[in-house]
Amino acid sequence: MKYADPRSFLPLSPLAFQVLLSIADESRHGYAIIQEIAERTSGVISMRTGTMYLLLQRMVADGLIEENRSRPKAEDDERRRYYVPTPLGRAVATAEARRLETIVTQARTKQVLGRR
Repeated sequence: MKYADPRSFLPLSPLAFQVLLSIADESRHGYAIIQEIAERTSGVISMRTGTMYLLLQRMVADGLIEENRSRPKAEDDERRRYYVPTPLGRAVATAEARRLETIVTQARTKQVLGRR
């Protein structure tokens, strides 16, 4: 896949951004991604497995994530697919985080959010 401009994916859907955040530090399989997102967001974002797997398929097709062939644990179920961000996926996550940071800065400037 030709390396696309990360900004062409913006704004990224909140769920896709959450997936990229979830696998930014380690590879995870689909159900572990669901659990990590729910835990990190204190249950505010909860995904159904069907939604997750359709999203993962789309993100693979878009070149944002890829299957990690290695297993974190040898005894892991061989049917599980582990995912990691591609270089494009990392660039898109960074671009989205910067976009959101700009919005938060603007909200503070307009006094919608308090200053830190």
